Amino acid sequence: MAQALEFYSGQIEALMRAMSVAKIIREDKDPCMIEEGLYLGSFGAANNKNALKSLNLTHILTIARDINPPYPNEFVYKVLAVHDRVDVNISHYFEECFDFIEEAKIQGGGVLVHCFAGKSRSATIVIAYLMKKHGMSQSEAFQFVKSKRPVVSPNASFMTQLENYDKTLKDLNTPNVTL
Repeated sequence: MAQALEFYSGQIEALMRAMSVAKIIREDKDPCMIEEGLYLGSFGAANNKNALKSLNLTHILTIARDINPPYPNEFVYKVLAVHDRVDVNISHYFEECFDFIEEAKIQGGGVLVHCFAGKSRSATIVIAYLMKKHGMSQSEAFQFVKSKRPVVSPNASFMTQLENYDKTLKDLNTPNVTL
């Protein structure tokens, strides 16, 4: 009896995940423009080839596990297998993500940064990018991105990492004055 219950519980969980994927693909399929050449979105946006092409997106940065590039012959992909968990050090990936975003812009295209729901992992990368690129504080970058994509909600650990990154950037930009 316990084995049957465990089996059906696993089947229900898999069905719920599949329904969630279908909902995101159907309802959250438009990339959100953060700035010229930089878009944020969900798995659904990354699968919307017509929108990607019409926005001149040439690069797709996937910050998620178990998501394969749907159009590998049509876009340049970078896939980082990252979980949305509080024990993940997402700041470890900041610089390589920034380089990928800049590569797309330098080549005259644009980039979609996405994870599964476009709320936590990908939003964290975009917020950190704006902090570094434009000298925004963590709170300024967060509010700016949230104004463009209201569902943005990095997990608590990612928010702490952004706060620490903010301090690091401020320390780098503070002149070292000795008397």
